[in-house]
Amino acid sequence: MIMVTGANGRLASLALQELAERDVSALGGTRSPAQGQRRLDFDDPASLDLTGVSTLVLVSAGYAEDDQVITRHQAVVDAAVRHGVSHVVYTSLAGDGDHLGFALAHRATEQLIKTSGLGWTVLRNGLYAELFGALLTWTADGVESAFGDGALAAVARADLAAAAAVVAADPAAHAGKTYDLVGEPITAVGIAASLGVAHRTIGLGEYRARLLADETLLPFQPSMLASIATSVRHGFLSSTRPDLAQLLGRPLTDPLTVATDTAAAMRPGAR
Repeated sequence: MIMVTGANGRLASLALQELAERDVSALGGTRSPAQGQRRLDFDDPASLDLTGVSTLVLVSAGYAEDDQVITRHQAVVDAAVRHGVSHVVYTSLAGDGDHLGFALAHRATEQLIKTSGLGWTVLRNGLYAELFGALLTWTADGVESAFGDGALAAVARADLAAAAAVVAADPAAHAGKTYDLVGEPITAVGIAASLGVAHRTIGLGEYRARLLADETLLPFQPSMLASIATSVRHGFLSSTRPDLAQLLGRPLTDPLTVATDTAAAMRPGAR
């Protein structure tokens, strides 16, 4: 049996949908299970029941500080070993993302899995095109960001979910492999052009100050978002790879369209 963790999250729910459309039986695991799902709370090791699971799609529990994320993932890996899981598919971070403020927990988790004795596949996911579009700020004159003219090899979330489904459905064919799942490079300037508006670049200092003043963000998020901005701005996240298209056997969803649609939906008065 296949289990996908974080079943109520966007990536996991799409992966479960992909598996269902391929007539592959899969179970969702989550801390707040709906009917037909299994309770799985990474912060409660006693809840980590992986009985009957042969392939575990471990969707990163990344919304926390590194120590908490790594502890959560260690608990899941321990449970996988304890309950006889054969293969773990981990949704990690793109190889070029080592400069990002949240990379360490991903790399540490990769090592936990590789040294566990379990079969494994690592899916190094690029940053979502949806996120890129959402990080543009609307102004009276158009949009602004701290990305400058830097490019991001952005990828549609649905394509990453489809890749996870492909690997989970046939884990033996992907055993011991690390895939870099990134898309075609796009820029904030290009998104603005698609929107038919101007783009203004703000300084990284101004951007960080805004993040620190935003009371809706969790304590670790300002540094995380600032690291994305400087990495894009200075060209560290623009490299593309063929892995994702090869896994899917089809062209990728256009990341510029996805990012543009996301930004357009956030325009004041759009809803």
